[in-house]
Amino acid sequence: MDRYPDISNHGLIGDLHTAALVATDGTVDFFCCPRFDSPSVFCSLLDADKGGYCRISPATDSYVSKQLYFPNTAMLITRFMTPDGVGEVLDFMPVIEGPPTDRHRLVRHLRVARGTMKFVVEIEPRFDYGRASHTVEVSDAGAVFRTASGMELTVHTAVRREADEGRASIERTENGLRATITMREGQSGRGVVLESMGGQPEVLQPAELQRLADDTAAYWKNWLNQSTYTGRWREMVTRSAMTLKLMTYQPTGAPVAAATFGLPEQAGGERNWDYRFTWIRDGSLTMHALSNLGYLEEAARFGAWMRDRVTEGAAADGASPLKIMYRVDGSSDLTEEILDHFEGWRGSRPVRIGNGAADQLQLDIYGEAADTILAGDDAGLPIAYEGWLALTKIVDWVADNWDQPDEGVWETRGGRKDFTYGRFQCWVALDRAIKLAQRHGRPADTAKWTAARDQLYKQVMTRGWKDKIKAFTQHYDTDVLDSSLLLMPLEDFISPTDPRWLSTLDAMNKELVSDSLVYRYNPAASPDGLHGDEGTFSLCTFLYVDALARAGRLDDAVLIFEKMFTYGNHLGLYSEEIGSTGEQLGNFPQAFTHLSLINSAITLNRELDRRARLREPAAAVAR
Repeated sequence: MDRYPDISNHGLIGDLHTAALVATDGTVDFFCCPRFDSPSVFCSLLDADKGGYCRISPATDSYVSKQLYFPNTAMLITRFMTPDGVGEVLDFMPVIEGPPTDRHRLVRHLRVARGTMKFVVEIEPRFDYGRASHTVEVSDAGAVFRTASGMELTVHTAVRREADEGRASIERTENGLRATITMREGQSGRGVVLESMGGQPEVLQPAELQRLADDTAAYWKNWLNQSTYTGRWREMVTRSAMTLKLMTYQPTGAPVAAATFGLPEQAGGERNWDYRFTWIRDGSLTMHALSNLGYLEEAARFGAWMRDRVTEGAAADGASPLKIMYRVDGSSDLTEEILDHFEGWRGSRPVRIGNGAADQLQLDIYGEAADTILAGDDAGLPIAYEGWLALTKIVDWVADNWDQPDEGVWETRGGRKDFTYGRFQCWVALDRAIKLAQRHGRPADTAKWTAARDQLYKQVMTRGWKDKIKAFTQHYDTDVLDSSLLLMPLEDFISPTDPRWLSTLDAMNKELVSDSLVYRYNPAASPDGLHGDEGTFSLCTFLYVDALARAGRLDDAVLIFEKMFTYGNHLGLYSEEIGSTGEQLGNFPQAFTHLSLINSAITLNRELDRRARLREPAAAVAR
């Protein structure tokens, strides 16, 4: 493969605390531990020389590889087809449902289906983003990698020692290990288990490997069985739901925006961000999507996490009671720094960790948070007394502070403006809070909230709308369009068949849509403080599908939705953006993309069923 594989040439595995990417050549080239936002152990995806990796592949360059998920699980199979035989590695991480822990296992289980195969195993960790040196202690059972700071990675082996099968050949490299394992048709029960803070290495028996695999498969199948989705596109919806679950930190219920950092929105460009954190916006929309599939436990856990942030924010004395993003444990130290020593994916620099946008003012987060709380209430998850008191303080703040410039939903670094999306989401925040207060008779200054809500509506309808172009625009002082506004009909700010909205939809089709793919906005027309361009934004494409369906343009919506499947990777996974030649760009997988796929599928299914019902009487009359 290329020194840097395509972003799309990966599958995702995880244990609900952290995750790893496995490339189609059998390389684990991205793995942070013990949490999503922890320093990397393997990161050759961002620096082939300094990042570290764990590779299992045939001892020949003459092979073809294929990947698939073991049905209805998050367990990844990479198959190798050589002139001598067909072998495979099953990669998975046993799920951890308890409290936070530093011990995590990555299992790499080998099997030969036909003929014979000699596997080469290379383990080359590079701790702390390649900045920490380590020692290696090798034994007959495996090895232990140790850093001066106390981080350890134990390699447990699962290699049979019978004389007729021979011994595995294990040798040290300068900073790692290299082993060869020869197997013949029908053999399994061999491989390695990488365990962080795992103590001394052990020789694992085949039965133990199989138990780990069986338990992990059972977990995922049981989880999928909880889904209430019975509509069309079940396979794509199921894979997207599982991907969102894989990116949710189980101890707190907080989902990360993506599993990775530093993957570029433009190859060779500077738009390389760290997405391993929980955005109020992304997290709210993720749980909205999962709750729509019947996963109320996930919604409740995130609701508790959100309640804690709202309570903290209500008690704080800051410019904005909520931050736009947090770490998965709820802490807010996201200082941005640059990894100067990393080359970056295909030279895309700088490589950043942390996120300097964390302290931006983005007014829209209040709308997404309140809408999620109302959705939880609709699903039978009402907000408790203390949470309601904190929420009223937050909503009071919105009523007092909505009329100010902010940085906008896309976290541009070109200064604050009167972004239309932020204003309409403040309307959402007030509207949802009013509904909750009235539904349950909760104490609140609803008169104040209603006055602010109505003022917001009038302002967006007058200043956000431009008669010159017959469309709602990105902010009040521009004619530039912005596809974030595709959420306006989805969140009941405007009717999906209102003439103003249909005109806006037509304008977006002309300026932001490229053969069904949708750009966020035109950075050349609306400078965002960054150099370079970017691809189409997959979230926005699915939002466009949803908006078309609601506007009655069902055939167009279905075609665009189906076209988007051709841009997913071989496993049905999506990154953040699609490049000019159809390649995936940005951090991978991206929660925004998968949650919007789910919501679009639900909307499309509902509208198609509605159309079918309307046609039934006419068909009956014709008969």
